[in-house]
Amino acid sequence: MATASRAYTPAEAAALSEVAVKSVHNAIDKRIIEALFGREGRELTDEDLLRLKLWYGVGSILSAERRKRLFDTIDQNPDADTVRADDYLIVDVARAREQLAARAEALREAEQKIEAVKGVVGGEPVFKGTRVPVRMIAAMKQQGASSAEIVDGYPSVTARMVELAEIWTAAHPARGRPKKLSEQGLKVKSVKRLPLSKAGSRKASGTAS
Repeated sequence: MATASRAYTPAEAAALSEVAVKSVHNAIDKRIIEALFGREGRELTDEDLLRLKLWYGVGSILSAERRKRLFDTIDQNPDADTVRADDYLIVDVARAREQLAARAEALREAEQKIEAVKGVVGGEPVFKGTRVPVRMIAAMKQQGASSAEIVDGYPSVTARMVELAEIWTAAHPARGRPKKLSEQGLKVKSVKRLPLSKAGSRKASGTAS
């Protein structure tokens, strides 16, 4: 499905291309991509995202010089689905574009379903119609909880919302120290002990509401 092009911040570009924010800035500094400067700082285009994804995606296979030649070939054949990088490697450009488009659509969907309201959970971003902090859901997933476990603990959250929480949080990293539960207007409902290591050490984890 075709969508309108937009400008992306380095954090958004990192979330969509699945590379580190530091790598995005490094690519700009080294002029691997030609980012523009807007009102909010560096801005990247859809083509910049494609270059980021391919540059780091084939970095372990192709030298920097050969990757630059790959970009030249793509520029000369913008509608090509695949591009031959060398005698043995064919790059699936169409697949890379599809993956970026899908993640860009997910980010747009997340931005429509997430809001920050003064007085609700301390102003933390939540899913509309809930008091569930988006960054908390993303942190739970990052720390090893499965989508099924999160949905089971938060009935108002769906598996799709967990996915949206991950990409939205990656695109909008929090600034400053994380807020405590009490600062978010949350409290611990239950506490259970989980194994920390094979040696049998245990720690407490809480469920907030």
